[in-house]
Amino acid sequence: MEVSIGEIAKSIGCRVKGNPDIKIKGVNEIQKAKEGELTFLTNPKYEKFLRTTGASAVIVGKEYNVPITQLICEEPYVAFAKILSMLIKEPHPEPGISKTATIDETATIGNNVYIGDHVFIGKECKIGNNVKIYPGVVIGNRCEIGDNSVIFANVTIYHDVKIGKNVRIHSGTVIGSDGFGYAFSKKEMKIYKVPQIGRVIIGNDVEIGANTTIDRGTIGDTVIGDGTKIDNLVQIAHNDKIGKNCFIVSQVGISGSTEIGDNVTLAGQVGVAGHIKIGSNITVGAKSGVTKSITKPGIYAGFPIKDFRTWRKTEALINRLPEIYEKIKSFLSTKEQKS
Repeated sequence: MEVSIGEIAKSIGCRVKGNPDIKIKGVNEIQKAKEGELTFLTNPKYEKFLRTTGASAVIVGKEYNVPITQLICEEPYVAFAKILSMLIKEPHPEPGISKTATIDETATIGNNVYIGDHVFIGKECKIGNNVKIYPGVVIGNRCEIGDNSVIFANVTIYHDVKIGKNVRIHSGTVIGSDGFGYAFSKKEMKIYKVPQIGRVIIGNDVEIGANTTIDRGTIGDTVIGDGTKIDNLVQIAHNDKIGKNCFIVSQVGISGSTEIGDNVTLAGQVGVAGHIKIGSNITVGAKSGVTKSITKPGIYAGFPIKDFRTWRKTEALINRLPEIYEKIKSFLSTKEQKS
């Protein structure tokens, strides 16, 4: 697909400096782009490539005094994402139902649906329009999948899971498995399983990475809010409530009955204790441990969690401990000699 710079600018609300008639047929990194391709600039350290890039045009956040045609946008990376979606369409199979798929007669299947080989769909399921279910997917009884959602190969969705519209779930993910709920009897010295009878509810426009697990609620529901993006290898436990437009990065583990607000980012390998609350508009740095509730918006890091500035100062002091120790030892030695 080819589209002119002028058409792109009109579509996403950018201003053009240069030739609006240039045709774009692809996108690339600024240092690798060629003629006919569009690139973007968000990091100042790549400004040096503006005069040498082979791209026909560049998306920028401000105007530069360079000969290349520029698409000037308030949010260059967001504009780049929108343009990429315009130019490149994800290759999905044509609608149709494989002869090897097993679909219960009580299930309802929408229009223009693709269901691949060896898919299993259980009783009373409702599959919306334009849904794509890749080979090897298992969907338990009474599940709902909203319009335009994509379930990639070998995803397992247990019973009574509700998935919204425009959701993408990547291979190997398990949704609705039992939460880690057990009761230990000291009297009998025996562990009893607590039946997990709640659901998982996933909102609209959610994306879930590969090999992630989301447990069903013990009695209530585990809920993922609209627009939230979950990376690969994430564990979300029973009865967790995650708000809208959150970023949950790889290897995050969230214990049970935790509530997370809107616009929260949990960076890689963050661990979150159970039965606490994280408010909205909060970012938690990588490898941090959240052991108590956080309500004030801001950036936090460390274990246990601290305000980011406090954590940075603490880390700087810790790194200087050997130097400080040697100075103290030298001072005490000198003092002893004088006495």
